[in-house]
Amino acid sequence: MSIVGMILAVVFFTIGVLGTILPALPGAPLIWLGMLIYGFFVKFQNLPLMFFVGQGLVVVLIFLIDYLASIWGVRRYGGSKEAIWGSVLGGLLGIILLGPFGLIFGPFIGAIAGELYRRSSIDKALEVGLGTLIGFLGGAVLKLAIEAVMIIWFFIQVI
Repeated sequence: MSIVGMILAVVFFTIGVLGTILPALPGAPLIWLGMLIYGFFVKFQNLPLMFFVGQGLVVVLIFLIDYLASIWGVRRYGGSKEAIWGSVLGGLLGIILLGPFGLIFGPFIGAIAGELYRRSSIDKALEVGLGTLIGFLGGAVLKLAIEAVMIIWFFIQVI
């Protein structure tokens, strides 16, 4: 075991978990990168290729949760197809226009815009927009749990 490699891995894990809470950092990819860095330090002893493939698939799952959680929130709060498309487009445009905080506010604004485009009342549009925020928060909790599993899996492999 490499002490320096382990310290770097834990630093990346910590920053990655913070990245799930603070949208300015790519959480799961940083966790995966910490594992890869540790792997280089120990010449990938106890970390086979399938471990990294499995962890990579978990990272993809976490990215899907980002989009699906907002969509779930829109549906749960009675949003229309226009609101769903608005939340997806808002998320994409939000990242471009607002940076990392666009992941939170983009879907919210997009869902509201989609409902207003459908000629829903402002109250209904705001309720659906709130649903995207609730979906985002629920997704963050789920992502934190999955990231904990990623990190535990790593420690099981290397110990």
